[in-house]
Amino acid sequence: MSLQALLNPSSVAIFGASQNPKKVGGRPIRFMLEQGFKGDIYPINPGREVVQGLTCYPDLASVPTVPDVAIVAVGQDLVLGTIRDCADRGVKACIVMASGFGETGEAGRAAQAEMLEVARAAGMRIVGPNSQGLANFNNGAILNFSTMFVEIPPETGPIACISQSGGMSVVPYHMLRQRGLGIGHCHATGNDADVTVGELAAEVVADPSVKLCLIYLEKLQDPTHLARAAKIARERGVPIIALKSGRSPDGQRAAQSHTGAIASEDRIVDAFFERHGIWRAEGTEALVEAAEIYLQGWAAGGRRVAVVSNSGATCVLSADAIERYGLELAVFSSETEAAVRDVLPDFAASRNPIDITAALLTDSGLLGKVLPHAGGDDGVDMIIIGIPVSGEGYDVDSFARDTAAFAKKAKKPVVLAAPQDKVRKAFAAYGIPTFETEDAAVRALAQFSNHRSLMQKAAGGDIVVMTPGKAGETLDENRSLDRIAQRGVAVANREICKDVAQALAFLEVAPNGIVLKANSSLVPHKSEHGLVRVGLNTADQVESNFRAIQDKLADMNVPFEGILAAEMVPSGHEMVVGGYLDPVFGPVVVVGEGGIAVEAMPDNRLLLTPFDENDVASALSKLRIGPLFAGVRGAAPLNTEAVFAAARGVAELLTEGSVQSVDINPLITTPQGAIAADALVEQRTPI
Repeated sequence: MSLQALLNPSSVAIFGASQNPKKVGGRPIRFMLEQGFKGDIYPINPGREVVQGLTCYPDLASVPTVPDVAIVAVGQDLVLGTIRDCADRGVKACIVMASGFGETGEAGRAAQAEMLEVARAAGMRIVGPNSQGLANFNNGAILNFSTMFVEIPPETGPIACISQSGGMSVVPYHMLRQRGLGIGHCHATGNDADVTVGELAAEVVADPSVKLCLIYLEKLQDPTHLARAAKIARERGVPIIALKSGRSPDGQRAAQSHTGAIASEDRIVDAFFERHGIWRAEGTEALVEAAEIYLQGWAAGGRRVAVVSNSGATCVLSADAIERYGLELAVFSSETEAAVRDVLPDFAASRNPIDITAALLTDSGLLGKVLPHAGGDDGVDMIIIGIPVSGEGYDVDSFARDTAAFAKKAKKPVVLAAPQDKVRKAFAAYGIPTFETEDAAVRALAQFSNHRSLMQKAAGGDIVVMTPGKAGETLDENRSLDRIAQRGVAVANREICKDVAQALAFLEVAPNGIVLKANSSLVPHKSEHGLVRVGLNTADQVESNFRAIQDKLADMNVPFEGILAAEMVPSGHEMVVGGYLDPVFGPVVVVGEGGIAVEAMPDNRLLLTPFDENDVASALSKLRIGPLFAGVRGAAPLNTEAVFAAARGVAELLTEGSVQSVDINPLITTPQGAIAADALVEQRTPI
């Protein structure tokens, strides 16, 4: 359902309307009047006839036309009755500002559920509750009570800020407005009970005026709409930067499988963002830091950076930062070096980074002479200008003007690093993104470059929505291996042995020796209890180790269900391939280095379904052990196709709906293929 009634309403009613423009019920009226909202405004307050110069109505029934939107700025005890009135009158959407609902406890959740039931029965949408409101500055529809719009007045622009938190909708607003940037949308959805951040973002990024979307999330329970928003944004070339709070181990799922511990909520969010081309900011400053670069409309380029400065120290520090943030110091062609040498004093270096020295003080046009050569080199993708010191005798306006002229012609990212505010202001006046330090400048360029690359590579795709379920029976190893083998995963030859004689008979047909393992669903991680014995080649070894496992099970009071005898597989690299059925994101698959240190020293990547072999190859390449899949020191590369086959089998098991989690650890991987040496499958039962 379209949310245009919320973003472009033709009429707005305000329950709890106040004459005082400083109160919650008064601010939206004040803002709409100040910002030139062209629609009808209907204050509702039975105690007044006029509010802020507008006719005030005692109730909704008295309003002459059905408003598109109602702002519900009344106490929590009056909200439900107000929602019923709006539903009965045919209001399209309500913004509920009152708190005391889903965020407060069981009683609040029940009240919120009842409110939603009334709204949904009438086809009416709810923003909130506990919402600061929405603000579309493009048309003056400021359905919002934030005092920040008083502290620093709005100015329309190409940036949208969308947040679950009211405070975190206006913090970036304030930071960006202080830098002179305009904001077109500033929305806070509160509890996300109905209209979510993702759904609202999908509507906002389709606005032709939006060029950058900033999102703050405390929880992500609606990835489907956010994936749709990301798809629309990529099609329009609109970057989405998200700040998701809650990077903590508390969100880890305590499943029996290793995968349950690995695939924490936060890591799944990371995988989701990567899949959909959303850049994850590490903090509030990072959310807004590179905004000016994004707004220039520069196309995605490479990672090679040229540095031009009047300070050797700035050149060195910039080069250090370029390496630290994963960019490359560009190497000039011999023609470029010769051209730079021709315009610089004899004592200045013509290689990158270029220190034009104090000669800039005596020749104000020197920067403008160097830039076309250095920045115009085909091996240069981005340029940093560093001016750490300026003052009397420096024609800063000329520097800025020459830089802007070059940037317009070159169409490459060009930024300034300068600690002096007056220097930054001079360059900013010509539209050049500015930063206080070279470190901040390089960090912002790296984000821009990496994000554009992420958007280009983003696979996107729909979220696999599963019916509700919960963890059920944990299968023993033998049954687990049967389940993954049914999905095309190669497994070791094996047999359940009830006595030593059976184990000895299996040894006769296993020329490479055997491994003995306890086979019990009650002990999912057998090696931790000494219940795995490997490299057994003689009858004596088999008999003694068989009885030792029996005795250990008895000591643990674990019923004897037989011992699994498996053929020793060829040596190879131990990988882990697993999966977990997340209640929000659907099937999540893990690939990485396996063995006993899978959690203690994790080296793995998460994949959301659907994925293909290229996605798995990309994930493997990002591991510390990634070079093994390309071949190291003449050794043949490990078999990517075999790991993909295992990952695909896990994904298929999860998608069918009867499995909650899968562990294949280790998956013995060689250049020739991969064999599952152990597996653990946790069943799933419907709720």
